[in-house]
Amino acid sequence: MTLNKKTFITFPSPAKLNLFLHIVGRMDNGYHQLETVFQFLDYHDTIAFNVTVDKTITLLTPIPGVDNHDNLIVKAAELLQSYTNCQQGVDIKLDKRLPMGGGLGGGSSNAATVLLALNALWRTKLTTAQLADLGLKLGADVPIFIHGFAAFAQGIGEQLTPASPKTYWYLISKPNCSISTQSVFTATDLTRDTPSIRYSDENIDNYHNDCQFWVIKHYPEVAKLLAWLIEYAPSQMTGTGACIFSRFSSKHDACYVQSLLPTGIESFVAEGLNQSPLHAAIAAVNDN
Repeated sequence: MTLNKKTFITFPSPAKLNLFLHIVGRMDNGYHQLETVFQFLDYHDTIAFNVTVDKTITLLTPIPGVDNHDNLIVKAAELLQSYTNCQQGVDIKLDKRLPMGGGLGGGSSNAATVLLALNALWRTKLTTAQLADLGLKLGADVPIFIHGFAAFAQGIGEQLTPASPKTYWYLISKPNCSISTQSVFTATDLTRDTPSIRYSDENIDNYHNDCQFWVIKHYPEVAKLLAWLIEYAPSQMTGTGACIFSRFSSKHDACYVQSLLPTGIESFVAEGLNQSPLHAAIAAVNDN
């Protein structure tokens, strides 16, 4: 937690990885039944909050092409304010580092950070479970960021069982394309019948990403980068893409391969985490 002279308090909004992603079925309402493991990264957007005495919610850093009222940051603040009948407002600033359309959960993470941070700053006193239920209204991935622990997820991603996958240093690489989650999950040729598993951390290398098979057929930029990365380290797409994570035993090795990446590839190196860095910042506010 950082307090600056403008009274803004900042919180991290971390990235996540899907270490695998199985689609085991589809429900009557169109939602997909998933099995995945979420792990966090020590790499994040930063969101700053200045609590105000009126009920106005203002996003001071709009995202180009996204109307503020369609932004999950604003929607999360409005949802919490309405649910708790809070009479305070807030000014919000976003420092965006996570690539959009990359499968790193940036929008969902932003929404979760807003819910957790404002619950602390507004003193609305909702429990983690209540916040996760609210977050689910905004997106299936929001609850994992609310709970803040690595987990095996089922259902639409909201049924969480704590997990302890091995942590690595990761090179995250993004080709010059963005992939709409909706376009993947509405595709007629997407695999939707992977057998359900009995998850164990020890067998995680035996699992795969069903979305990756579809994406590499339709996005040659992803297929080309993945083929290049596999020559250097175990590599796989996260979520619905387009980001690919490659795992290494040391930061040095990850940075070395990063230095070799083809021109035009967006990338960063980060350590995997089984606890979200956001929760330490929330605890610091709650302790004050």
